[in-house]
Amino acid sequence: MAFSLGGLNGGNGRRRFGAAQGTMSEINIVPLVDVVLVLLIIFMLTAQVMEFGLDIHVPEVKPVSSTIQERPVVSVTSNGILKLNDNTVKLREIPSEIARRFKDTKAVYVVADRAVTWDVLAQVVAELGEAKLDVSMVTKPLDTTSKK
Repeated sequence: MAFSLGGLNGGNGRRRFGAAQGTMSEINIVPLVDVVLVLLIIFMLTAQVMEFGLDIHVPEVKPVSSTIQERPVVSVTSNGILKLNDNTVKLREIPSEIARRFKDTKAVYVVADRAVTWDVLAQVVAELGEAKLDVSMVTKPLDTTSKK
């Protein structure tokens, strides 16, 4: 916001550089709109880069059966961290947590990153099998359309 005071040059009434008498009380909107547009563009670009959720790359296989059921999901990240529906859990606590949080559940989905060693995945499946839970492995369908 800018303003000017008249009469600074001795009060002889001559205006310097076209200054008007009184104050200028108008807000200059152009810089505000420029800043808002720049921020909007920045947020639009960064929203595409941000990823939410776990970064798990499941293996791709040809035969995929589509099942849509509400089951607990045990996720194994590439560095071996175990999560039960986005909550970190220890290997020995998985069956008790499933029984506590999901009443009368007989099956569970296991989502494992393709970089997980077989030893970690085998321990998770064995622990779930010991608890008499059916294990369904989550995979991603192989894209066969690009190979034609």
